[in-house]
Amino acid sequence: MSAMDGNDDTGRMMRIASYASVAMAVTMVLAKLGAWSLTDSVALLSSLVDSILDVATSLINVLAIHQALQPADAAHRFGHGKAEPLAGLGQAAFIAGSGLFLVIEAGNRLFHPAAIDNSRIGIAVMAVSIVLTLALVRFQNYVVKRTRSVAISADALHYTGDILINGGVIVALVCVTQLHWTLVDPVIGVGIAGYLLFNSWQLAVSSLHLLMDREFDDQEREQIRAIVLSHPGALSLHDLRTRSSGPQRFIQLHLELDRNMPLWQAHDIADHVELKLREAFPEAEVIIHQDPAGLVEDHPEFSFEDTTAPVEKVGPGAVPITGARR
Repeated sequence: MSAMDGNDDTGRMMRIASYASVAMAVTMVLAKLGAWSLTDSVALLSSLVDSILDVATSLINVLAIHQALQPADAAHRFGHGKAEPLAGLGQAAFIAGSGLFLVIEAGNRLFHPAAIDNSRIGIAVMAVSIVLTLALVRFQNYVVKRTRSVAISADALHYTGDILINGGVIVALVCVTQLHWTLVDPVIGVGIAGYLLFNSWQLAVSSLHLLMDREFDDQEREQIRAIVLSHPGALSLHDLRTRSSGPQRFIQLHLELDRNMPLWQAHDIADHVELKLREAFPEAEVIIHQDPAGLVEDHPEFSFEDTTAPVEKVGPGAVPITGARR
């Protein structure tokens, strides 16, 4: 059974976070649209465009999370978790497009500076936006810690950037209206555009890592080894493979046991090791293949150099194994 099966709390939290994101984005679009129409600020326009983008990406998240939480079926036996990184690629495209739009708009304002009106309204809207966004990001980060959702994590990162963006808009409005530095407005707009483009690149890379089944980081792989070898009956392990699919994670390995051990005992040890791994990685599905210690297997698809130092135990029936089959 997958780690997501029967975990109603995980799905509920992910859905609530996605709905809260949509509600927040729509509220900010309406508020910033009114403020921009009164101030004609490029910096505020950039924040408005970013909020419109938030609506689109948040709606994508709602659909992606709904699909990712669907249980495994006959056609998708590993579940639907990769709907999240697919949505991440869509988000990256939206973010990059809005960044390029802002570069063009801010460039035009650099050569044709304009005054800003009703700055107090714009500042008030940005201040309220910062407070509401802080509350949303705090809730999203809580959900990410509980669910490891890629979509919610990406949304939280983007809204964290919004806090900086809204702060930049306040600075631009103050500088233009109080100090008459008209060029500050488009310059901050360009800075916001650069931040959006950087975010889109980071999001695209992380999504591609998940779609391409990137391994867990070295620290987690070493933790897996330590847990496996903590059992006195586990002599060694090899062919450790890991990957993530949305909130679901997968761990596969070959467990080396005493070659004279009865099958029932080997099965019992493997079950115990699996239980320990699931305690450490509660969202993971664990598959353990049992091998007699010392058996030479030629698996060229695993013949790569691992970056973590393997640890092998010496016991009855154990034979040192050479090569990089980790």
